[in-house]
This record gives sequence, C-alpha cells and structure tokens, in this order.
Amino acid sequence: MSSSYYMKPSRMATPSVASVMCYSLPPTTGKSLTSKNLLGILSIPSLFSRMTIDLKKPIPLYQQVADSVRADVLSGKIGSGEQLGSHHELAKKYDVSLITIKRALNDLVRDGILYSRAGKGTFVHDISAARRSLGTKTIGLVLRDLKSPFFSLITHSVEEYASQKGYNLLLSNSSQQIEKEENLIRHFYEIGVSGLIIASMSHEYTASHLLREIFEKNYPCVVVSFIKDPDVYFVGTDHEQGAYMATRHLLSVGHKSIGYVDGELGNVVGELRKKGYLRALGEKELSAPGQFIFRLRERGEEHDYTSGYEVGKTFVKQSGRPEAMFIYNDLAALGFGQAVLDSGLQVPDDVAIVGFDGIERGQYARVPLTTIQQPFDRIGALAVENLIKRIEGRPVEIKTVLEPRLIIRESCGAHKKG
Repeated sequence: MSSSYYMKPSRMATPSVASVMCYSLPPTTGKSLTSKNLLGILSIPSLFSRMTIDLKKPIPLYQQVADSVRADVLSGKIGSGEQLGSHHELAKKYDVSLITIKRALNDLVRDGILYSRAGKGTFVHDISAARRSLGTKTIGLVLRDLKSPFFSLITHSVEEYASQKGYNLLLSNSSQQIEKEENLIRHFYEIGVSGLIIASMSHEYTASHLLREIFEKNYPCVVVSFIKDPDVYFVGTDHEQGAYMATRHLLSVGHKSIGYVDGELGNVVGELRKKGYLRALGEKELSAPGQFIFRLRERGEEHDYTSGYEVGKTFVKQSGRPEAMFIYNDLAALGFGQAVLDSGLQVPDDVAIVGFDGIERGQYARVPLTTIQQPFDRIGALAVENLIKRIEGRPVEIKTVLEPRLIIRESCGAHKKG
C-alpha cells in the first residue's frame, strides 16, 4: 500500500446515497487534524447528511454515532470550533446510552476530529487546512453503484494500480442518483484531490455541465463509463466489436437464426452492441426480423436480471423462435436463461445464449454462461495510468478503447458441437 492510512474496508453497512466507502484508520498519536487523518474522515457513509442510528445493523452503536458526527463535521452542519451538545443532549438526540456517547466522542477526540476542554465541553477541530492539503497524491473515484458486479471489478483494479503508483484512493458511491453523483464530483474537486476517475450513471452519455466545466479548467479526469464526447478522456471497451464477436461466434457454432435482447429504450451502449450484432449477421447475408429483437423494460443494472427474466418468459411463448440469442449484458442473460429453464426448455439445446460483460456470476450459473468479457483489469489500470499522466502534465490519448475477449462456456452450445 502507498500509505499506512489506506487500509482495507472496515465493517460497514451498505453505503447510503452520496456515500464514500469507510476505511479503517489506526489511532493517531496527536490531537491535531492532518490531511492523512482527513482521508479517514472523508471515508464515511452519508457524506452530505447525518446517518441514522440503526439497532439492526451489525455495527456497534458508538461507531454509528461517531460516523454520524464525522458526517456532520465534513458536511459543515457542525462548523469548525463549534461546541457539541452535552453528553445528555447527544444521548437523547441519538437515543443511546451515555456510555455509548462517551465512547464515540473519545474515538473522535483520539482521531483529532474533536477536542475537549475540561469543564467547557467538546468542540470541533479546524479541518480547513487539512482539506487544502488533502489533494497530494490522492485520486477520487466516483462510482455509480458499489454493488455493481461490473464496476466493482474495475474498482478493484483502480485501487490496486493506484496503490502501486503511490496514490491514495477516495472511493465514493452515487447510489445511482445523478444529483448525488454531481455533488460528489464537485466535492472532490473543491477539496483538491489530484484527479478523478468517474463511472457515471447518466444515460445521456455526454458530459454534464459540471463535468464539462471541470474539463475546460483542465482538471485531470478520466471517465470509465461510455461517453460520446470526443474530447473527454475515456478508457473502456469497444462495445460494437464485442457484440460482433459474440454474434460471429454463434454463427461459427452453426446457428443461422440469432436474436438480440437490447438494453432499455435510450440505452446508447445497447444500440452500439446491436450495431455489432447486425454487422456480423450482414456479413453472412442474414437478417434480423423484428420478432427476433427484444428490449429490456427497466433502466438500471439492478433491474437487468428481472428484466431479462421477463423477456425470457415472452420468448418461450413465441412461435418461430431464433435458435440463439445474444443478450445485452450478463445479468439480463442470466435472467433470460433462468426463464427458459423454468419453462421446461433447455439451454443450449433449445436456445443458445451469449452475454456481455464477463461478470463472475456467469461461470456459476446453472448453465455456465458464454460471454464477452470486458478487460476490467486493463480498464482500471489504464484509467489510473492516464490520469497520472494528466496530473503530471504528460501527453495521453483522449480515447483508449480496448477489445474484449470471448469466454466460451456451455450456454452457447459450442462444446456439444465439438
């Protein structure tokens, strides 16, 4: 690790809206608040609002209280130099015991966030200086969803490579809310992190006004989710080529009628993949009748499995079904395949399936999923490498587009065809 203050994630509940992942910090020896300490303070759930105390969480109550006070300090709800309420007032506010409050405050004093004056009470340290010095060799990662199997793999690669290069990483979660995403981007920019890596949840696929403003100020930033703007630094997959590879593989196995499950309406990435699918069919002078094209109903990765299942239920009732299906992503493909199996049909005997992404879950499916695997490790590593080049003022390609690879498993029928 590049810094002894950057530890593996501590035991936290699922991060809330506009949150950053919590990393455990060793006790500080002094009582002054340094930029290193602030790395821990930034790494709290609920960056812009006080977290609630939940008795059902596996996290100790004193830790929940401490995290809540940290959030209030960082958000400015409790200003530098302000006095906290008395122990009795805080116990009533959080509905916990006095012992819980004392332990929470002792931890915050130990970490230099608060300080005590005998007979006067507990006060907030001045964190402005630490904020200004935070940016030294620190990368902010704004992630659309920590639960995403795709972006979690990229996150692992980013963290590993940033550490190798001597950079701290602040990991944030926008919880699939564009307003919170922009708040996080603005916050990281204002506290002066060295640069940003962004996995946006915007379905506009163009730079937002805020992102455009940051780019125009030449602030180092790299996007790892698809974006159309030709002047925005990007590292990602060639989606059209990947879809072409998937469809070409199904053709090579011997399938002549191949359908496609597209993303939801307005999904540009889905349309790119459809383009590759149609290109592969066109090379064999094959068509894609309208009844061979399906579309996921709901927007958002959290809905892809159930949307894929719904499409699968429609598919099995259809006469003149295609022999094989290329499906927008692995989660939808897994849902689609489960619906086929639940109907009594077989994969790949009745319908062959190929997905896209290469998430780990696919290999453990009831019928292991053939997929187009995005190069997660290379995306994360090159995003960090390109960002550091920008930070250091070195030249770097604006667009780095990587070719995915075909992972052949049982769902496509290749093994049965020999």
